Amino acid sequence: MELSDDTVLADTRRWIEKAVIGLNLCPFARSVYVKNQVRIVVSRARHLDAFLDELDRELDLLVNTPAEAIDTTLLVHPTLFPDFFVFNDFMGVVDDVVAEHKLEGTIQVASFHPLFQFEGVEPDDISNATNRAPYPTLHLLREESVERAVASDGGDAEAIVERNIQTLRALGAPGWQALLAKP
Repeated sequence: MELSDDTVLADTRRWIEKAVIGLNLCPFARSVYVKNQVRIVVSRARHLDAFLDELDRELDLLVNTPAEAIDTTLLVHPTLFPDFFVFNDFMGVVDDVVAEHKLEGTIQVASFHPLFQFEGVEPDDISNATNRAPYPTLHLLREESVERAVASDGGDAEAIVERNIQTLRALGAPGWQALLAKP
């Protein structure tokens, strides 16, 4: 059964509100989210080329739109990347697309996947949840927004990562699952 766009959007918003903002996994998410500066796009591309065309359009839209209107974009695809390792390998292509658009240093792309796994970390380690979302997601971020947010949170990105891992370890896998459970 194919999930509706409304379901994908609702699941993504629940993850943002309860995990990303609720657990403060991203210290600047709240401010842009409450100002409606987060664009969430559900892709229905049937193959990688069409998905890359959508990525091209979203990159162009983001850089040609004032941050006050769209600060960041989540490009979500609920079905194209069921395998995390295929998705992870695809991130090299995404980096190439950012370079083709001459956006290195302007836009960075963070990846999220329901089965995200850091290299050298066991699949069931809760630290992987820092990059787990309900669906495979490309998060297009303005570099200047990231730099401003990191600076406002003490200027130490590694400290943010470490704090997130500690938060998730304290929550534990059952707590993570309960947090994102559908009402």
